[in-house]
Amino acid sequence: MNNSKIKNLILLSLIATFTLFMGCSGNKNKTINETPTSGNIKIAVDEAYQLLFDSETNTFEALYKYAKITPVYKPEGEAIDLLMNDSVRLVISSRKLSDAQEQKLKSINIIPKTLKIFYDALTFIVNKDNTDTLIRYDQIKDIFSGKISKWQQIDSKSKLGGLTVVFDNNKSCNTRFIREKFELKNNFPEYCFAVKSNPEVINFVEQNKNAIGIISVNWISDKDDTISHGFLQKIKVVSVGDEANTDGSGNFRKPYQGNIAEGSYPLNREVFLINREPFAGLGTGFASFVAGDVGQRIILKSGLVPATMPVRLVQIKK
Repeated sequence: MNNSKIKNLILLSLIATFTLFMGCSGNKNKTINETPTSGNIKIAVDEAYQLLFDSETNTFEALYKYAKITPVYKPEGEAIDLLMNDSVRLVISSRKLSDAQEQKLKSINIIPKTLKIFYDALTFIVNKDNTDTLIRYDQIKDIFSGKISKWQQIDSKSKLGGLTVVFDNNKSCNTRFIREKFELKNNFPEYCFAVKSNPEVINFVEQNKNAIGIISVNWISDKDDTISHGFLQKIKVVSVGDEANTDGSGNFRKPYQGNIAEGSYPLNREVFLINREPFAGLGTGFASFVAGDVGQRIILKSGLVPATMPVRLVQIKK
């Protein structure tokens, strides 16, 4: 049996898992001009994971030459809206659909399928000239609640002045994550603002010594990727203390793959693939691919943590 047939058998066996949960479509007589490995669809992807899903879609299309998947990169809120409006059948997001959103889809006989595909981490970055690269977990909450507005409140020896905190987008997963993680009810302080994307956050921090930026680790996690490597040369990554570390004496960790895998980095999060496709089409095929061996290896190579593949942790003794 040749390699092409083996790949197709593996993919089709994975698709069987998804089809067990397929909802009923109101358009049973509609002609479907696609299969799990052929056709042309758009998918919505949180902009935080653009580098990863450029690799996932390119690899899938290389394996299946009759498949064309066009990722639309949007902030999380807009990506979910595209799914709910039936502009796309599949979305990648760090949150699940709300109960109200699931019920809305079920009311039109669409049963959304949600699959955890990898683990990501919220990342804090600072200017190359900034020597303050440690921040306590409780200090993060104080920054966003308005109690800390100056670098001297983080480190009394700092020569920097007021903080400037920059997000990627008001509708992004990063903004939502901060609000939910620290149970923030009010608006962010006036020294916090949003740009339009993760790369814009990195560029802003590179040019402003007093800035602290919030991005997804995917933009700097793959050291073999030219874009990711280039961004890493522009900024420093902040180490975050654990939740019990309120005096600076505890452990500080960076969002490295190993720390994310073992759960020692305190700002980890799950990332999901949500599929509203009412039949086993190209969206289902791509979902099976991402959750399968090749897709999960791409995630591992990107510096993130696969959800369905074990990560081997190696401890190096000095």
